[in-house]
Amino acid sequence: MYQYLLFDLDGTLTDSREGIVKCLQYAIGKLGDPVPEEADLLKFIGPPLMQSFTEYCGYSEEKAREAIRLYRERYEPIGKFENITAPGMPELCARLKDRGYTLALASSKPQKLCNEICDHFGFTPSMKVIVGSSPTDDWEKADVIRAAMAQLGLTEPDKPRILMIGDRKFDVLGAKACGIDCVGVEFFGFAAPGELADAGAVAVVETPAELEQFILSH
Repeated sequence: MYQYLLFDLDGTLTDSREGIVKCLQYAIGKLGDPVPEEADLLKFIGPPLMQSFTEYCGYSEEKAREAIRLYRERYEPIGKFENITAPGMPELCARLKDRGYTLALASSKPQKLCNEICDHFGFTPSMKVIVGSSPTDDWEKADVIRAAMAQLGLTEPDKPRILMIGDRKFDVLGAKACGIDCVGVEFFGFAAPGELADAGAVAVVETPAELEQFILSH
């Protein structure tokens, strides 16, 4: 049975589409480059920004760092709250905590922003720890998951009882690299069709109710 639940943030606990897309448009436009259509920017939701700007925009590392700086120039004061909770997720997290599960956030978003967003949308009381990415290192999802496990004091024997919950293949692959299971959620359609299952998710659910049923039955 799972006991420790690690949640992704964007696309899992919240629908962050509006804030992320507007900040991407702002950053790319400030750099003087053609701004992609909104549908083409949705793939940025999930992976670290450095990875997205280099892979999807073809930016050099130096240019990607400048794009990230510009992105955060708008995101930190405005974009982080252009965001809504996934319907029912604050309540689900509270119920799971009340049932004795240990919940944690494991997001590629910078730590400071994770804290602010979880506080704003009411997730903080349900979380034992909130873990975001390092402000100085280019962390991958597996690094965030390892940091969350370390803060919870979890070691190798605990891995069968740990479940990652996320909406993109990066969550699934990061969990796999850490030797834990991941259930994929398709609340907002940010993942490509079949992406989560193909990456090796132990299950794919479409609603918080389905997620709750999966957790309680495993």
